[in-house]
Amino acid sequence: MALPSLEWMVEDARRLAECRHDHPFSVLGPQPLEDGGWAVRVWMPDASTVDLLQGSERLAMANPHHPWIFEARVDADPGCGYRVHVSRGGIEHEQHDPWAFRHEWMGELDRHLFAEGNHHHIWRRMGAHVIERDGVAGVQFCLWAPNARSVALLGDFNGWDGRHHPMQQRLGGIWELFIPGLGAGQIYKYEVRAQNGHCYQKADPYGFRHEIRPNTGSVVAELGRYPWNDSAWIEERDGRDPLPQPIAVYEMHLGSWMHAAADQPFIEADGRPRPPVPAADLKPGARLMTYPELADKVIPYVKARGFTHIELMPVSEHPFDGSWGYQVTGWYAPTSRFGSPDEFRAFVDRCHAEGIGVILDWVPGHFPKDGHGLAFFDGAHLYEHADPRIGEHKEWGTLIFNYSRNEVRNFLVANLIYWFEEFHIDGIRVDAVASMLYRDYLRPDGEWLPNEHGGRENLEAVRFLQQANHVLFQHFPGALSIAEESTTWPMVTQPTDMGGLGFNLKWNMGWMHDMLDYFELDPWFRQFHQNHVTFSIWYAFTENFMLALSHDEVVHGKSNLLHKMPGDDWQKFANVRALLAYMWTHPGKKTIFMGMEFGQRAEWNVWGDLQWELLQYEAHKGLLNLVDDLNIFYRSEPALWGDDFDQYGFQWIDCNDNRHSVISFMRRDSGSGRWVVVVANFTPQSHSHYRVGVPLEGFYAEVFNTDSSRYGGSNLGNLGGRFTDAWAIHDYENSLELCLPPLSVVVFRLDESRSLQRPAIGEG
Repeated sequence: MALPSLEWMVEDARRLAECRHDHPFSVLGPQPLEDGGWAVRVWMPDASTVDLLQGSERLAMANPHHPWIFEARVDADPGCGYRVHVSRGGIEHEQHDPWAFRHEWMGELDRHLFAEGNHHHIWRRMGAHVIERDGVAGVQFCLWAPNARSVALLGDFNGWDGRHHPMQQRLGGIWELFIPGLGAGQIYKYEVRAQNGHCYQKADPYGFRHEIRPNTGSVVAELGRYPWNDSAWIEERDGRDPLPQPIAVYEMHLGSWMHAAADQPFIEADGRPRPPVPAADLKPGARLMTYPELADKVIPYVKARGFTHIELMPVSEHPFDGSWGYQVTGWYAPTSRFGSPDEFRAFVDRCHAEGIGVILDWVPGHFPKDGHGLAFFDGAHLYEHADPRIGEHKEWGTLIFNYSRNEVRNFLVANLIYWFEEFHIDGIRVDAVASMLYRDYLRPDGEWLPNEHGGRENLEAVRFLQQANHVLFQHFPGALSIAEESTTWPMVTQPTDMGGLGFNLKWNMGWMHDMLDYFELDPWFRQFHQNHVTFSIWYAFTENFMLALSHDEVVHGKSNLLHKMPGDDWQKFANVRALLAYMWTHPGKKTIFMGMEFGQRAEWNVWGDLQWELLQYEAHKGLLNLVDDLNIFYRSEPALWGDDFDQYGFQWIDCNDNRHSVISFMRRDSGSGRWVVVVANFTPQSHSHYRVGVPLEGFYAEVFNTDSSRYGGSNLGNLGGRFTDAWAIHDYENSLELCLPPLSVVVFRLDESRSLQRPAIGEG
């Protein structure tokens, strides 16, 4: 029986052919007819013939309305069970019909939660998912683009021709299409057509993998298949408060820590060499290492140094190696520069097996304008503000997320949960929080808009950060959420129910700048700047602070840590040793950037690797030994971390001896009752009879000395410790007469086992 002539089909066919159709399911696939029969319509551009296959029956399909719409009449709804035989350009193949799979993928509850910004696992719906529908394997695609006129899929599977796979628009600006026969590894993009007819090729905002730069396509990747081995680690992490624990973080950039030789390919598990990654601007003969190679090198190195965590500068996909990763284009994908998502999972898994936590830099403050990314995504300002006075960082050339839009906040909050759930990370460091909190950040007058109250605070960003941290700790109570916040914004590390931003740590930028300014001074001038050393204690307990010497301090002409220091080479190393030891004994958790641990001389260069050749020299090996021992001592001494955020944990002994540039203090732990005495001499002159008051009489063992010959020092010290004298000073009845080495920090602990063995006068 012939199919009825439908005049409206001509217009639908034209819209399909011109990539303007937003509801192809209304035309294609099984369609009921008025007489009770069914028409099956297949959209097949450039095909010469199409036959409908139902079981053993084969029915030739006609195209009365358009050369690319093939139709056949059947007596009953065939559902998804039919296939089609296609002849195109002399090539024949069989396939399922994508438009036979009509049921919604994104359900009503999913849409509702997404629209109100509370779908914490939205990536399980958005993006490209390898699934089975009605027993047929394929890939389900789902996209949010509410302002688009139409959306089509592009890929090798259709010759990158947007006419072949138009997507169906659902409620809430959601677009869906299931393509049978596709699987993991397929490269794809979305062809998004704006209302004005302009067409954009966009990577998937929820793509789980992306092509290696300079290519910009998304890659279908499966979730949930990696066999994790860290359940005990995760259970322990989320079963305790991380704050009264030792935290010493090694911040690093995977692309410039160490490179491999270009003529040494990475060998896969099956023995095949991995094809080389397209060349970056590295030194001749070098290539980027893979995640497995980095795991083999980085994890043993960090473990040997005694750090508790690795902090990775953004692993999220980004288009340019030289950007350090902070201009993210693939929010839900580890960068493919170093390998696959599962290889990154294996990196994290191995870190946990070795007792090392993983912190990722997370960048919800801005995104780049790259054409394949989020900018002007569906022909309108979807993810960003339309007004550049609140939607653009001109100095950075980036756009600012529109935190007032529920779906945009949902994209970011779910992304945070995604990294913890899918990659088992242990913490985040949120970059450039100040740029989010203030509408006038780096903007002159007249180029920013005040909030509804006339103020400079970005209230929408505040609510976003509060939501993100609240949701994070709901799901992962043992996580670390660290703010890089450089202003005096109050209550950054207070709970959200108290009006705080909800982070549990904040980088202490004030301490970092004060200390670097102080140590860059000639030691003679330090006596006039003692407040640089002491001022941080005035506010040390207003937030949960992390002390950080970060990558920002070793670039752009600032010199690396070693060459910030004055004096000859010996004094430079001694200054670095004293700074690091003071950092490790000062209240707050710790972070240093790669290369500082052995005295990198050159500034950090994203195209090079660290100066590992320096470790052949004793001074550099000595500094590495110092960091190793600092971490061992730090982790073994609860007084240095148990009460980091309580005033009980710190007590000045003397902070006023600016004439000698000497400070002394105690660190205490209320839980164990342990305490240590720390004395720092920040001049190149040693002091052989320096007296420091202590609270109890007895023998004080010298438990750490940065001037040890093991570290490259002059080996001055106190012969293992000192007995107290009944000489009142610093409001204590007892005191120690100490030898303070030059440019040093020495630490003492009361040794009760020896305190009763004080030698008689004239002995010892």
